[in-house]
Amino acid sequence: MSAADERKNQPHYIKVHPNDNVAIVVNSNGLPEGSRFPCGLTLTEFVPKGHKVALQAIAQGDAIIRYGEVIGYANQDIKQGGWISEHQVDLPKAPALETLPLATKVPEPLPTLEGYTFQGYRNADGSVGTKNLLAITTSVQCVAGVVDFVTRLIERDLLPKYPNVDGVVGLNHLYGCGVAINAPAAVVPIRTLHNLTQNPNFGGEVLVVGLGCEKLQPERLLAGSDELQQINVDKSQIIMLQDEVHVGFKAMVDDILQQADKLLQRLNQRQRETCPVSDLVVGMQCGGSDAFSGVTANPAVGYASDLLVRCGATVMFSEVTEVRDAIHLLTPRAANEEVGKALLREMAWYDNYLDTGKTDRSANPSPGNKKGGLANVVEKALGSIAKSGTSAIVEVLSPGQRPTRKGLIFAATPASDFVCGTQQMASGITLQVFTTGRGTPYGLAAVPVIKMSTHTSLADRWHDLIDIDAGRIASGEASIEDIGWELFHFMLDVASGKKKPWSDQWGLFNALSVFNPAPVT
Repeated sequence: MSAADERKNQPHYIKVHPNDNVAIVVNSNGLPEGSRFPCGLTLTEFVPKGHKVALQAIAQGDAIIRYGEVIGYANQDIKQGGWISEHQVDLPKAPALETLPLATKVPEPLPTLEGYTFQGYRNADGSVGTKNLLAITTSVQCVAGVVDFVTRLIERDLLPKYPNVDGVVGLNHLYGCGVAINAPAAVVPIRTLHNLTQNPNFGGEVLVVGLGCEKLQPERLLAGSDELQQINVDKSQIIMLQDEVHVGFKAMVDDILQQADKLLQRLNQRQRETCPVSDLVVGMQCGGSDAFSGVTANPAVGYASDLLVRCGATVMFSEVTEVRDAIHLLTPRAANEEVGKALLREMAWYDNYLDTGKTDRSANPSPGNKKGGLANVVEKALGSIAKSGTSAIVEVLSPGQRPTRKGLIFAATPASDFVCGTQQMASGITLQVFTTGRGTPYGLAAVPVIKMSTHTSLADRWHDLIDIDAGRIASGEASIEDIGWELFHFMLDVASGKKKPWSDQWGLFNALSVFNPAPVT
């Protein structure tokens, strides 16, 4: 056995903060009872990979500390060198929102990065896409089957004529009818669908397919308001299947194909051009997380987030339930008190949303998260917010809103991968970075999704699904900064169409999942 292999097989743990009384085991197959670390710590029992080991004896009722923060309280005595499972950790109370400091530690701007560009599609409104797609907006789920049928025909018969168009996307969803359309919370799904239609990757071209009897009529879907910009389209670009002109299914299909062909002709005239990185809008998300997420992939994403912000780009992080228990670390970073109060507003809104559903934040994490070493949502949140980097938070968006500022933005969404991705698309992302420790084939048809693993064993096993391996940070082969720069350059290549992430290469795309907190009738 080589010296390198011997070092690799030696017991190894990662301690994040000097005040931590726990660390996570790094070794691929976990470590058996009796394993001795270089510091002298000896395991009293088997500890699985990614799970916590007690660095000192922890008495019942004492705090368990990771990331320098209390992640819970021991509900039994834990020996030094013992395995700390989620069953031994009682969930602490969430930070009280009314006591949090606002904008008290606003980070100084990092040095500006200049000279970085990508090849994007500039739109008439000034936004820039990373793809050139025809989108078919739907006003109700009833038409999804027809849109899917027509999309296949467009791909087969029309797209070959238009080589500059990357594809066609049907914006199908479960909203539109059988819903309380005038309920206060209905503003969320309606705003989401309105803003999805305007994602920069769709080139400003709008084609709407509706049924005719739905509650969400296309006119309302496209209408302007105090916060929504009116979407003006020619009447021919709104196709209602119940219109009497459609005699038979073929007439519906032919009508949609005719209008699609006109829009494809316009989209085909677009060319990539050199654009500054400040025109990028990037969403950061994590799913299938594990205990390595907060020490490898998410910090590397946070470093890349800072690089993007230094270039003047827009970066969004989300997932309210995976921010709530670390919100006390974010409110001081708000650019001003107004932004800080907006953070509290979204946390309070979601607290009430969960209360109404007779549940609480303990419903997160998932069984897979726990198997990966995450004891509870507090530990998960402390690792999740690492994706935000160190920059000041300049704006807070309610679900589905579009930004008005550049820089680091908190876009409030549920933590569900599919819902978060849909809501970030509505907020205008043109590229997404997704970190995972357990693994997921998640992808979005309209937005390139770059997948980053938290540990090398996943990257090796899913070698044709994972784009970047952040596990090299845990093994000491690379630093957080190294992986952050690697991700930054890969993002620019993907945004330019020079490289495709695996989800695009395989065509692995999840259905849209619009967040609807309003009643269904």
